[in-house]
Amino acid sequence: MSAESAAVNFSELVNKNKQTLARLQESPRLLLHRRDGEDLVLTTAARAEQDQTVVSAATRMLAAMARREPGSMELLLDILPDAFPWVRFLPEPDLHAFAVELVDTMRAADSLGNSASVAQLLIAWQHTAEVYSDPELLAALTRDHGEDYGPVPDPRDVA
Repeated sequence: MSAESAAVNFSELVNKNKQTLARLQESPRLLLHRRDGEDLVLTTAARAEQDQTVVSAATRMLAAMARREPGSMELLLDILPDAFPWVRFLPEPDLHAFAVELVDTMRAADSLGNSASVAQLLIAWQHTAEVYSDPELLAALTRDHGEDYGPVPDPRDVA
């Protein structure tokens, strides 16, 4: 959450809903702390729509830039370490694959209005960079173990 967000306990919303909701006039978001669950964020529908519009516009501009000019992918590759410092640990082919996958996934997620796949992609690539940053871990994960551990069960069959 940003510094501009107000925070209250969820019980305050339940017990003093008018006063608590009035705080949305002072802050674009209200962080609701819960004792028995994940915190929630409360905002107005107009603010949520504005946020989605901004993200969508940035995504469309990035995707258009990456497709348009031959040198634009090189520019994207140059700026990625500023946005995501951990990409410095990725080998060059993986850095390029990350850039392409990021733009494609952002564009697809924007078309659905759901950014969960972008967050998942960023986490997965960050974990890949973590492996490359640790020589011992990289060696352990890439060496030939000399044996086959058998077929991997389909995760959809696990209940």
